[in-house]
Parts: sequence; C-alpha cells; structure tokens
Amino acid sequence: EGRRVIGDPHEHAVRYANEGADELLYMDIVATLYGRNQLTDLLERTTEDVFIPVTVGGGIKCLSDVKRLFDSGADKVAVNTAALHNPSLITEIAQKYGNQAIVVSIEAKRVNGGWEAYTDNGRERTGKDAIKWAFEAQKLGAGEILLTSIDQEGTRKGVDLDLIKAIGPKLNIPVVISGGVGCPEHIKE
Repeated sequence: EGRRVIGDPHEHAVRYANEGADELLYMDIVATLYGRNQLTDLLERTTEDVFIPVTVGGGIKCLSDVKRLFDSGADKVAVNTAALHNPSLITEIAQKYGNQAIVVSIEAKRVNGGWEAYTDNGRERTGKDAIKWAFEAQKLGAGEILLTSIDQEGTRKGVDLDLIKAIGPKLNIPVVISGGVGCPEHIKE
C-alpha cells in the first residue's frame, strides 16, 4: 500500500543522531490493524548506539505494553487507537510514568469543514472532533501531541497550516507536526 523501503531503521537512527537529531520517533503505523507490538528488538538495538530520546508507538493497548517498551529503552510512548477507545489509559500512563512519558497521536482528516480523529493510519473514522480530542487528551494527562494531517501525509506538498493553527497555539503542551513536509520551507511555515 504505497510502501517505500528506505533501509534499516537502526542505521537511519544512528545517522540521524550523528547529524544532529535531538529525538527519534519509531511508529509502527499498522500495529493495531495487525494486532502486533514488536518494536522492542529494534528499540533495544537503537538505544545501544543512540543517546537521544526515543518515542515509540504502535499497538500499545495497556500499561504492560508501556512497561515493556520502557524496559526496552523507550523514553516516551505514543498512543492513538487505544487512547481513543479507552481515554483513561492516558491518565494511567501519566500517573505511573509522568506526563512527559505520554504522547497522544492524533491522525486528523478534514471532514465537513473541521477535522475528525482517525485510527489505523487514517483508515478508520472515529466520529470524534480532532481539535476537541487534543484538548481532552491534554486534560487527561498527555504531555505532548503528535498531530498528523492524513490529508497531507506522504504528499511532500506542505503541512496543513489551518490544522496546526487550530490546535498548536491553543494547547499548553508541545505539539509535534507530521504530514506533508517535503522541504525546509515547509518546516519554516
């Protein structure tokens, strides 16, 4: 499904760290769809050689999944589907590991003049307003939002500035933007 093989993630992580990246994000974007959460081996290998914070997401359903990832070297976990189905998971993670450890991933798609939160890499509708969900996630204890524009994801044509403006400046926690970046000018925007 539009997949592009670009090489070994561990090798890329080492290169990114050596080139000045200050954080890494490993996301298995179809983990929930296929009922898996298998990034621990990659995470253990990476954290042996890379000494910057690493966030991991995909297939996280409960505190034992979170513990396994932290035990394997993760600094933060990113949760989307499980948080939407069980919002109290955000609070549970924040209370056990601290707000800085929980990133809520929001896959937002334009629907009827607003944005709807999606799951399963933008395949499944939730009926939940993405903007309201960001504020709810913050209130529940999220320390950060990973905001992905499904409409722009993979296009390299620029980010959804309207989506960013609707969420980013209004939250009291960091918002990391994903979807559409194709050149340095897009980041500057």
